[in-house]
Amino acid sequence: MKLWCCLFALLSVHISFQSHAAIILQYHHVSTQTPRSTSVTPEEFRTHLQYLKDNQYQVIGLDTLLAQLQQGKEPADNAVVITFDDGFDNIYLQAHPILQQFGFPYTVFLSPALIDRKEGPVMSWQQIKQLQKDGVIIANHSSYHDHLAAPNKGESKAAWLKRVKTDILLAQTQLEQQLGIKHKWLAYPYGEFSVELEQMVKELGFIGIGQQSGAVGLNSLMTRLPRYPSSSQYAALKHFTPKLKTLALPVKNYIAADPVKGPNPPTLTLQIDNSDFKTSQLNCFSNGEPIKVTWLKPDTFSAQANQKLKTSHKRYNCTAPSLSKKGYFYWYSQPWVME
Repeated sequence: MKLWCCLFALLSVHISFQSHAAIILQYHHVSTQTPRSTSVTPEEFRTHLQYLKDNQYQVIGLDTLLAQLQQGKEPADNAVVITFDDGFDNIYLQAHPILQQFGFPYTVFLSPALIDRKEGPVMSWQQIKQLQKDGVIIANHSSYHDHLAAPNKGESKAAWLKRVKTDILLAQTQLEQQLGIKHKWLAYPYGEFSVELEQMVKELGFIGIGQQSGAVGLNSLMTRLPRYPSSSQYAALKHFTPKLKTLALPVKNYIAADPVKGPNPPTLTLQIDNSDFKTSQLNCFSNGEPIKVTWLKPDTFSAQANQKLKTSHKRYNCTAPSLSKKGYFYWYSQPWVME
């Protein structure tokens, strides 16, 4: 019990609501030849960038955003960051020329062992070095792109902790040797993390970045920063543009928000600053369906799905309209990693 108290203390913050937030977009493929579930077409991608340009969004580098957060500075509420995971060659062949035309910075998270092994249609180190020369930021996605959030079946906790630490640090060493990279940012493979993994990431001096949706503000945890997936059905402008009008739900205490703990269906419990929205307007959803929200205290709610979660990437999404910023919604996404 004492251990879990210590772990959840890591996930407790006391920051009042912030009216500004940045949006981090996440992509994998820019192609018509790759799985639709992780792809946008070049035309769709260009449409996204054109919308950002036409509507005067400030596209900034991930380094700029993270520096602002670490210095306690609010990002501009029109700030957008573009990221890619996995290092597929269509980033170099398709996405990069389009991004260069717009002059937008972006970051690619790589798994170096997959680059070395040429597993799948990935970029070569020569292509990656050219991207870096062109100003693209390269960062850590673990070396082997394994599931890191919890022990594998039959794996002891000690073996799991050793495997995960080795994987993260090996990738960092490989990136430093190949590219001279010093920054310590980790995009979790598959977007999966746990409280214990977050604790390790923090102890190693890394910033942890997920794949759960949501805006990024000063109250966001630096071990589970959210990104908006922007592929598949989310590539359509009708789904893309509302993401840009979201704020980070001001969570003060992640009471029950460990993605790997609890029964199925899990219960999410958060303490929040609700001074900028009506509690009656906070709604939570699972797989697009409304789920029950119970207010335990004036600033604390719990949410639980009506039935077991079955899909591989499980989420609860909670939203509430802002009172101070018309047309904006607070947004929180809770990933679950469980059998």
